[in-house]
Amino acid sequence: MNNTLPHFLAHIIPDDALHAKWLNTLSFMENCGAKKISRCQHPYLVTEIILKHAAEEARHGYYLKKQLAKLSTEALTTYEAKYLLAPSKSIRYLDQLDIQICKLLKKEYELSGERLKYGAYLLVTYAIEVRADDMYPIYQQFLTDFNSRVNVKSIIIEETEHLKEMESGIGIFFEHPVKIMEKVRTLEENLYNEWMVALNNALPIYN
Repeated sequence: MNNTLPHFLAHIIPDDALHAKWLNTLSFMENCGAKKISRCQHPYLVTEIILKHAAEEARHGYYLKKQLAKLSTEALTTYEAKYLLAPSKSIRYLDQLDIQICKLLKKEYELSGERLKYGAYLLVTYAIEVRADDMYPIYQQFLTDFNSRVNVKSIIIEETEHLKEMESGIGIFFEHPVKIMEKVRTLEENLYNEWMVALNNALPIYN
């Protein structure tokens, strides 16, 4: 069975209904990221980068939602499960990653309180940005190949900048940044592989 992103994209982009659900799913996940960043903020010690990142993640969610108008399909007005692809895995993806990283930080780094929240923010965001830095360019290439009116070029530029900011933040906050970045990439990779299986299984005809 083929559970890769290219296999998935090749099947959904020609189908406006499936493509719309994919866009809505990405919009949902970007919005989840924005909300998670806001929740992890210190009541007063909030930096410009954190504000910028939260605002841009929210804007990505809005931008992807607006892209739905370029597809000939019914309006997907909300993030209800019926309007998402692989809703169970998609809805839990970020929360699961956050939980696993918090457990790692508590057990191996003995972090708690505000330091735990900030460390988790850095690492969860880093792992997601690594994934976005890989996934969005592949998606954009398929959009170009299929002559789709949808595009995610602006998101690619900002996600790359976010990744650099997170790498810098992790380098300052953690004593051994390379080691912990490797660990969180492994955690995220496992969740991503499960998500990709669920997405491909959501196709009407699974090949």
